[in-house]
Amino acid sequence: MSGVEHIVVSSEDGGQRLDRWLKRKYEFIGQARIEKMCRKGELRIDGSRCKAASRIEAGQVIRIPPIPQESVLARPIETRVISPDDTKLIQAAVIYKDDYLIVLNKPAGLPTQGGSKQKRHVDGMSEALRFGNEEKPRLVHRLDKDTSGVLVMARTRKVAQALTEAFRHRETRKIYWAAVAGVPSPKMGTIKYGLRKAPGRGSGGEGEKMQCIHPSDLAQYDDAKRATSDYAVLNQLAKRAAWVALSPITGRTHQLRAHMAEIGHPIIGDGKYGGSGQENQGDGWGAQLGGDISRKLHLHARFISFQHPARREIVSFTAELPRHISATWSTFQWDLEEVPNDPFEAE
Repeated sequence: MSGVEHIVVSSEDGGQRLDRWLKRKYEFIGQARIEKMCRKGELRIDGSRCKAASRIEAGQVIRIPPIPQESVLARPIETRVISPDDTKLIQAAVIYKDDYLIVLNKPAGLPTQGGSKQKRHVDGMSEALRFGNEEKPRLVHRLDKDTSGVLVMARTRKVAQALTEAFRHRETRKIYWAAVAGVPSPKMGTIKYGLRKAPGRGSGGEGEKMQCIHPSDLAQYDDAKRATSDYAVLNQLAKRAAWVALSPITGRTHQLRAHMAEIGHPIIGDGKYGGSGQENQGDGWGAQLGGDISRKLHLHARFISFQHPARREIVSFTAELPRHISATWSTFQWDLEEVPNDPFEAE
């Protein structure tokens, strides 16, 4: 059994999740073991308790408890086997690839990353996206499980680091499309409610819910973070529903969903933020329109643009709407050709 180790995070490893960094150093360690070490306080960042999903930064010191060496010999490194159906699904989602990037149109209902209850996810299927590369592609951002659309992956660690930094410092442009209850007024605006984890909820992941905090009250909450979202109404169905473009200026958990619900216009199909207790300015209640309209979440990452890590030119990608959202657009007679990819830039 090795002793306690204290490892300084290198500049190359900065920006990663703690659990992924550990698995690269000790490939025999499973997710459950890492989470247990975090819960017991054995695994620490700069002397502080942490979570498996905590981000590590260059220069931080990671305390790693003694690890039984026999586990290396007793259990070979597992190679994830992707089923033929999952291989077909994830490869069909590819809308662009080159030597540096893979861009997906992530299906709604497929988590980006795994968790205690999520065994089938994009990160786990990435083995099927090597396409001859020695390394499997790495996630550089994420989408909620029920949100469809553009998802970018890096094909090397160096590219992943560059893109992660670009995404973190808002050097990318992201446009989401959503159908919301009611019609926001004014037709274009900015939402600046801060966000914090709602009290009384379970631990992390998809089960958590975010609480909006008025900007003037942010100082009252140590755990509240500033959040900013732009919105623009692109079309509407009388006063019952609207097609909106959303641009998250910051990237908080459930930001767009929480912000739209807070201003009284929850996203259609959002049971978490637009349930029966949600007041809104559309007809009926909550985020369900009824009739033939799907009860699935109507939020889609439509467009993204950023500087290519190798060519250094701006590249952009557009993801087609999933079937349930396309059906709603057809029902409401909303024409995709009538609107620009980035209505905020047009203004």
